[in-house]
Amino acid sequence: MSQSTYILCPGQGAQAVGMGKALVEKSPAARELFEQAGKLLRFDLAAVCFDGPEDRLNQTDVSQPALYVAGVASSLAAEQRGLIDRDAVVAYAGLSLGEYTALHLAGALGFDDGLRLVAARGRYMQEAAVAVPSGMVAVMGADEAAVLALCESAAHGEVLVPANFNAPGQIVVSGSRAACERVLPAAEAKGFKAVALKVAGAFHSPIMQPAAERMRAELDKIGFRAPSRTVYSNVTGRPHAADAGSIREKLVQQIVEPVRWEQTMQALVAEAPGGRFVELSPGRTLAGLAKRINRRLPVEGVETLMAS
Repeated sequence: MSQSTYILCPGQGAQAVGMGKALVEKSPAARELFEQAGKLLRFDLAAVCFDGPEDRLNQTDVSQPALYVAGVASSLAAEQRGLIDRDAVVAYAGLSLGEYTALHLAGALGFDDGLRLVAARGRYMQEAAVAVPSGMVAVMGADEAAVLALCESAAHGEVLVPANFNAPGQIVVSGSRAACERVLPAAEAKGFKAVALKVAGAFHSPIMQPAAERMRAELDKIGFRAPSRTVYSNVTGRPHAADAGSIREKLVQQIVEPVRWEQTMQALVAEAPGGRFVELSPGRTLAGLAKRINRRLPVEGVETLMAS
């Protein structure tokens, strides 16, 4: 009997030029998926993923579909090589954009529908980011209460909110550009480390509300099914309910509310003593966060498994 397996799906920030290339070279299923995605998107996604340029790949409207396709392709490639037993998968969890990858792999929506959704999500979030000068700042060494206090003191009436609870002592805040500039010295003054992130705008904050409303209309067009496996919601850090209306609503909320990744991983670890954790492509971002959440938690990467 195969070991119970928990699949982790990366989100925006994990992209890198070259992503997916090794998968396509080793897996016909992965190659076909990239070709299918390029036809649907009407541009050569594989070329951008494999060869760049980096600034194009990093644009939100490209990186989101790129990460979705790479994640699904890595799952197919690993299954094809016998590295992942789909029947042994108990649950999926995806960071932000990765939640769409998780929902597709759990059977809640088709590949093409998922790709259309993430492509729209990327466009709408990019447009919302351009409309309002904004950004994100990673704060290290502070707990939730301390970060909330920092946001309150540095906001000055503008948007500044926690956006990602990634791991203990690693929380990202999101808000107007001016508020982000104020929180940097404020955090340092409290003895915390703060780093401005290279992102298009204030994701997972009220500044993304226009994108959320536009995504509501897109999500209403899609026929969701009950997932065949547990899928964790970023908004709650708990499993999605098995009804389409609830899944749609959580995906709308996800755009403007914080990602509770630390809570998600803690729930998975509690559920899965001795379970196998596998991170889909690209990169090892989620493995790094897992080590901060539970030092003894090993997370295998599909890229490493495929290379062996």
